[in-house]
Amino acid sequence: MKSRYRDATPYTTKDGSEIRELMHPALHGAHHGSHLQSLAEAIVPAGASTLLHRHRRSEELYHVTAGCGVMTLGEARFEVEPGDTVAIPPGTPHRVANRGDGPLKILCCCAPPYAHDDTELLE
Repeated sequence: MKSRYRDATPYTTKDGSEIRELMHPALHGAHHGSHLQSLAEAIVPAGASTLLHRHRRSEELYHVTAGCGVMTLGEARFEVEPGDTVAIPPGTPHRVANRGDGPLKILCCCAPPYAHDDTELLE
C-alpha cells in the first residue's frame, strides 16, 4: 500500500488545523484485522493554535517535523520542536500553539483512525 503526499487533499478539522490524510483506512484501505489507525500531517500556521479538544476513542501520537510551539496536554504545558513526539491518551484535553515564524508541521497517528465525530471541542 502506498499513498503520495501530492495526492492528499488538505481539509480543516474541527480543531482548526489543516490536515492531509497520508494513510487512512476509509480512503486507502490500509488495515490489518482490528488494528485500525490513520496517519496525517497537520499544519498550524504561524501565530495560530488549534482549539482545545479531546477525542473520546482515539489515542494520538504527535511527531513534530517542522516549526516550534507550545503543547497543552491535560494540565501540562510544554514546548515542542522538530523531533519531539507526544502521546495523547483518549479523553485528554489538548491543543498546540505555533510560536514560530513559519508553519508548525506535525505527523499525527490516530488509533482508531481519526474521525470528526470523535472530536469534542472544549472551548
